[in-house]
Amino acid sequence: MTDRTDSTSKIRILPTGETIGADVIGLDMAAPLDEAARQLLRRAWMQHLVLRFRGQSATDEQLMAFSRTFGTLDRVPVGTSNDRDGIGDYVTVISNVVENGKPIGGLGNLESKWHTDMSYNELPPTGSLLYALEVPPVGGDTGFCNMYLAFETLPANLKRQVEGLTCKHDAAHTSVGGLRRGFEDVTDPRETPGAVHPLVRTHPVTGRRALFLGRRLFAYIPGLSLEDSDALLDELFDHATQDRFCWYQQWQAGDAVLWDNRCVMHRRDGFDNAARRVMHRTQFAGE
Repeated sequence: MTDRTDSTSKIRILPTGETIGADVIGLDMAAPLDEAARQLLRRAWMQHLVLRFRGQSATDEQLMAFSRTFGTLDRVPVGTSNDRDGIGDYVTVISNVVENGKPIGGLGNLESKWHTDMSYNELPPTGSLLYALEVPPVGGDTGFCNMYLAFETLPANLKRQVEGLTCKHDAAHTSVGGLRRGFEDVTDPRETPGAVHPLVRTHPVTGRRALFLGRRLFAYIPGLSLEDSDALLDELFDHATQDRFCWYQQWQAGDAVLWDNRCVMHRRDGFDNAARRVMHRTQFAGE
């Protein structure tokens, strides 16, 4: 692995050695960043797709300020509880903890399937930053997969097949399969609400092409029969989520992980609901 040091900020970028991800050493998210540090982080993000910052201690306000290094803050997902003035608009609580009979966050302790955050929006977030406050002793790991490589390694016939196709991204359900507040359940993916996006997108910064799959549950490729759509999506998801394209984050309290939603999918392992997991997430508005 290589070790790169910026002469002004003393930030080091240490690649994971996998096909995705790098650790950022020597950075305090709670402290203001100079322009040299911001530029270094943005370059590292484009190169490695996922960045991890360990040993952090930040308030929600500091998390929001740091997140603005990577884009304009986006609002929390539709149907998300929002009862924290100002902060609740832009910081999503992801947790299984229940206090006074009420969940303090969303998604609970169940396995979260491979997905792209908020891809059901017409302008999905460009990226997300997840910060761990409390983590279970076992489980709850997060996997990330490189969708550039997923596209580039498609068999030639499959690559030709997906060119020009789009996919409808379900807005009604969460990544753990729960029905979002304010939506009605559907059984036919052709009838699900949600935005339609190309199956292959070009990254606006790097110019590289990536598969853009969103999530498998209730996804549908317009113009195909339901059977053909399901078969093609199954094939694409099976290809994209091979171990050779993936890296897993084993969380410690104080970890923060940044990923690029335009070229990365992610998922979460389930964990014992008797353990506490509290994470705060920001995301950045889409282009």
